This record gives sequence, C-alpha cells and structure tokens, in this order.
Amino acid sequence: MQPPKHPRKVSIAIPASLVSDTPHLREKTFKIGLIGRAAAIFRVDEIIVYPDMQKIDQIRDMNLIAKILNYIETPQYLRKRLFPFEKSLSYVGILPPLRTPHHPMKNKLSDIKPGSYREGVIIESDAKGSMIDVGVEKPVSIDEPNLPVGKRVTVKITKTGDGVQASLAKNEEIGIYWGFNVTVSKLPLGRLVKDRGFDLVIATSRYGVPLYSVSGEIEKRWKVAKSVLVAFGSPTEGLKEILLRERLKLEETANFTVNTIPAQGTETVRTEEAVYASLAALSLLINE
Repeated sequence: MQPPKHPRKVSIAIPASLVSDTPHLREKTFKIGLIGRAAAIFRVDEIIVYPDMQKIDQIRDMNLIAKILNYIETPQYLRKRLFPFEKSLSYVGILPPLRTPHHPMKNKLSDIKPGSYREGVIIESDAKGSMIDVGVEKPVSIDEPNLPVGKRVTVKITKTGDGVQASLAKNEEIGIYWGFNVTVSKLPLGRLVKDRGFDLVIATSRYGVPLYSVSGEIEKRWKVAKSVLVAFGSPTEGLKEILLRERLKLEETANFTVNTIPAQGTETVRTEEAVYASLAALSLLINE
C-alpha cells in the first residue's frame, strides 16, 4: 500500500545552527540526513531552514543544510545530473536512502505502467517536444516544446511499449506522498510565522505543556487547518530563547507549545532527536 499524502500541507522549521555544534562535515552530513529521513517517514511536505542567530552570518550553514536535504530528496538516478560534485557533498555516501514512492527501485522500461508517475530531468528539448530521463534504459518523450534542459520535472506516463510517452504533472495531482520541498528562509522564525500565515503553529519545547494534555485541542485544530507548522529549536537554545531575540514571546507566536518528551532522561535533547520524537507523537495523535 502506497503512503497517502496529508490532506493539508505539513511543514517543519529547523534552525540554521542545527549543525553548529558539529565540527566535521561527515557528522554534519549524517545529522542533516537524519532530518531528511524523519521528514520522509512522517510525510512532511516542506522543511524550512530559518536563521536563529541575529549577529552571526549563517548563510553557509543554511546552504549546506538545504543542499544535503535536496540531495537526499532527489531520486538516486537523477543525482549525478542535478548535483555536480562539490566539497559540501563529499560525504553524501553515508546518507540513508529514503525509499519513498518517488524513489522507485525499478529501473527498466518494462516496469513502467501507464498512469504511474516518475521524477525526471529534461535532457533534450526543441520545437517538436522534449526528452526526459526518468531512470530507465531510454528517455521518455513529452509533447512540450522548448523546455529548459537540466530542469527537474514530474511526469505521468501516458503510453508504454514502443516509445514511452508522458505528460508533465504537478505534485498536487498525485494522491500519494511524493517527498518534501526545502525552503531557506531569510526571515527569522517569528517573522516567518507571521509572513506565511500558517493555520496551525506547534512549537516544541521542554518548557511546554505535555502533549497529551492538549491533544484534543490540537487534533481539532489540525483537522480543519490547511497548513501546519511544527517548529524546533537549536542544539544550544530552545524556541523561547530564539524568539526573545526578536522580542517575541513563544506563547504569542505559536498556537500550542508542547513537550513531546516529558520527563526526559538527558539534560538536553538534540534537534534531530526532537524531530523524530515530536513527529512520531503527532502522527499517533492525528492518525491520518
């Protein structure tokens, strides 16, 4: 059974300083990979990387996080075309596979069925149409002229046999979970929340109320929301401290501030650990 997509857009916000306490690129890569894997497991639609230090240039860390998250989200058969080697990708070999529906294991023309979807890259395009690499022996053709070569696209297979044909598709029309997008925010968390206008904002914090104590209220708000944001703090600071730099209060920024790991046995919980614990708890609560 293929995993269904959420009926609403689910986003998570992680801070740029996610990897600030990790000195080596190998460990940074592994930690970012854990975030990507968690997002895929719990069918997150968007990962937002936000700046959490006002007086420190975090562009380098934000770009690294986004690069590796985009890499792990890309099907294996497209990575060489879309990601020329650079130093920041030196350790991507340690990243865990996602094994989501848009990362198919089948790579033969005979495996492609009409009505199925594939991710692809435009390899040729002229006034007559375009050819798309979808990870099988031969490219598929689409009746779309003059498309930008090298662009990633989603296609729906319309004809198989001699000369596989397809049409461009939008992720919104696919009824199953189809991976996540990565957004690098120029705005700090408080301004981001206000600017995006999420219907439901859930902040995770050790100082929040236990999730079970507000489970009924969250479930009601979740089921009528069109967009949900779950926000996480950094390895060294919680959301309360991060928002104080914007002169904002956590309880005024989020609809709910919850502790998803009550009575934690360690002094601190790492961001990637909080992501797994929180998304798992919310998944059990919402059950959709």
